[in-house]
Amino acid sequence: MSAVSEPSALALHSLGGQTMGTTWSVRLAAAPSLDLHALHARLQGELDRIVAQMSTWRDDSDITRYNCAVAGQAQDLPDEFSTVLACALDIAERSGGAYDPTIAPLVDAWGFGAHAAAPRVPDEETLAIARAHVGWRRLRAAFAPPRLSQPGGLRLDLSAIAKGYGVDRVAARLRTSGIPGALVEVGGELHGYGIKPDGQRWRVLVESAPDEEADGARYPPRVVVLDGLAIATSGDRWHHFDHGGTRYAHTLDPRSGRPVAQAAAAVSVIAADAMQADAWATALTVMGTRDGHAFARARGLAARFVTRADGTLEETMTPAFEARLAA
Repeated sequence: MSAVSEPSALALHSLGGQTMGTTWSVRLAAAPSLDLHALHARLQGELDRIVAQMSTWRDDSDITRYNCAVAGQAQDLPDEFSTVLACALDIAERSGGAYDPTIAPLVDAWGFGAHAAAPRVPDEETLAIARAHVGWRRLRAAFAPPRLSQPGGLRLDLSAIAKGYGVDRVAARLRTSGIPGALVEVGGELHGYGIKPDGQRWRVLVESAPDEEADGARYPPRVVVLDGLAIATSGDRWHHFDHGGTRYAHTLDPRSGRPVAQAAAAVSVIAADAMQADAWATALTVMGTRDGHAFARARGLAARFVTRADGTLEETMTPAFEARLAA
């Protein structure tokens, strides 16, 4: 082991910035003399490239070009876009469509999209039209070389997976830059590897619902150790609106075209990479606590659900998640 990788020779540094409509941050263990400005530029560059490819908020992004393409038009995909799309299609299939990267028409119909003025409840005709243009099985993708064809009217939205991928790319860049340990966060999604200067692994508090935080006596804070692992959390804590006395989650069920009914306050997933954790957190939220927990348990997914029932909170964890809790 080199001298600079010994815990006693390392210092704790912090970096951060803006990306994907949110913030990113890194805490890293490295030599005190590390050039932080150069490293920050490399990390921001990784995230900027993802935005340039997958942001529906940019008119010049690769995803916008695809969404605006006419039927029969094909375009080559950058490697990063191809990686995310391949993962998205895999999880779409494995989740039975609970996660669907072609959900953009529904996102727009409910007023959640990049160009929407405000959330709204669409009429049945608007919803039917949007649903007719959703379906991941219609995607015509090739991966050797990466190429995507537009069947007509299909539009992608990768917002439920791109942040996680951004975490993974930053972590990968840190590793190739010789950083022996880091905790990476983009919009609440986390990945940790290596050790801190004090020799300890990265311990993080699992995100929770506001009412869970106010009732800490019912369930203790849940802490996990991220040693080459990632965690992502979804739920209506972050995105919802109220209309006519009804609370609507921003998480949409691609199968029904409507917001998830009685969405969990928080669904957290631990995985080897943040891209999968991010997408699975969304898929399990869509499935609902009962079906989502059964699905995750049967497949060995590390998942935690926090739901509201009769004014109180209920916590459910799979054995794989419980096994990851810090002692």
